[in-house]
Amino acid sequence: MLDQFRFVLFGSVLAGLSAAAQEVAEIPAPVEDTVQRLIVAGSTDDVGLTFTEDLTTRIGPRLAGSEAEARARDWAAAELKALGFDSVTIEPFTIPYWNRIEESASVVSPAPQPLTITALGGSTSTSEGGITAELVRFSNMAELNAASRELVEGKIVFIDEKMTRTQDGSGYGMAVRKRRNCATATIDKGGLACLIRSVGTQTARFPHTGMMARGEAEGAGPAAALSPPDADQLTRLMSWQPVTVNLNIQVETSPNAPSGNVIAEITGRETPDEKILIGCHLDSWDLGTGAIDDGAGCGIVVGAAKLIMELEEAPRRTIQVVLYGSEEVGLLGGHAYAKRHAADLSNIVLAAESDFGADRIWRFDTRFSEAALPYARAIQEALQPLGIAPGNNEAGGGPDISMLARSGVPVVTPQQNGWDYFDLHHTPDDTFDKIDPADFRQNVSTYAAFAYLAAEMNWSFRKDETALSSE
Repeated sequence: MLDQFRFVLFGSVLAGLSAAAQEVAEIPAPVEDTVQRLIVAGSTDDVGLTFTEDLTTRIGPRLAGSEAEARARDWAAAELKALGFDSVTIEPFTIPYWNRIEESASVVSPAPQPLTITALGGSTSTSEGGITAELVRFSNMAELNAASRELVEGKIVFIDEKMTRTQDGSGYGMAVRKRRNCATATIDKGGLACLIRSVGTQTARFPHTGMMARGEAEGAGPAAALSPPDADQLTRLMSWQPVTVNLNIQVETSPNAPSGNVIAEITGRETPDEKILIGCHLDSWDLGTGAIDDGAGCGIVVGAAKLIMELEEAPRRTIQVVLYGSEEVGLLGGHAYAKRHAADLSNIVLAAESDFGADRIWRFDTRFSEAALPYARAIQEALQPLGIAPGNNEAGGGPDISMLARSGVPVVTPQQNGWDYFDLHHTPDDTFDKIDPADFRQNVSTYAAFAYLAAEMNWSFRKDETALSSE
């Protein structure tokens, strides 16, 4: 019955496509057999899961630019060498450093009580002992942007916007605007600081951190996220009478701190300069241990590549594994990679990043040329035994490879189920115990299967072979 459902689903997707798109490229029987062996091997693989467990246990939280992130780079490079990867390197770069030292908030009146908060990345310090001021509440960023200076001046802004729970995480884009921009808008209107309802979907009493916008917003003012129950409490109090809050944030910063990308390869047997890039980000926020975001992604791509390494012979093209640094603070590792390898981007045949937790992959999206859609359909058919549906041709690829996609590199997005992802994302509850081993291994199987196919088959996915720009 499941196979029949897959056939009907696949046929319905193809029905609206052009004749070229409806074609399915042929996969030779020996290659198809290898793909299926990789899928089966992934279902019992422990390499990736152990990598994630060790990263989140031996290193723990890995704040960008910190000593812990440096230890994670060295540890990861040593592990990749021990696993047998070729050309394991660390490519260093520097970043602006930010770290929380102290954070607290409390209602001063009308009903004194503590509030559960966490400072947002890029927040500046308040004065020693904090700021005490009346709250002014807005339902979203648009309301704050439209507010008069007189309404905001001398007050602490409170943005009380809830995030919508979705399978694909699409609710995040709207909700994250307040985190990025609240401090700038507040200070521009004479406000003192900004509190936001956490950008997340859980209702437990812990807050979600995350980065404020860089550029003009960097260092704009003090800003923190409230746990959802604390945001509800403030709203109830404000419906009764005006509320005064004390907010205390103390941070440390540095203009230059070390970071880096860890890169390992399985050298292709025929065309080693052509590469299939599969990546993750090695850094994490400091509240949890960065298991879901993104220790799991690193374990998934390392485990998948290790399965390919153990085949009787290497695939035709090189498999490149990139563990990006400093993603959480502005995709800085992704930009560093794109800049350093600008002259070689035409050699990246395909790229994908695992950065959406460890739940099951349910759909496989691509971003290929029209002529390459038969290859997309072939890959999607090969993944159907894993319960993965064919997707669209509008893949983003992932945060750290978004700049590669803009430069013309073909990308795929194995869409994970993100229904619960933002219950854990950027919180103290992002820990290893939240990973389901069976779901994790389905991801390993998926990445091993499509990466091997792209590396072994002489397929080109590019929309434009001649025009490549670099950042």
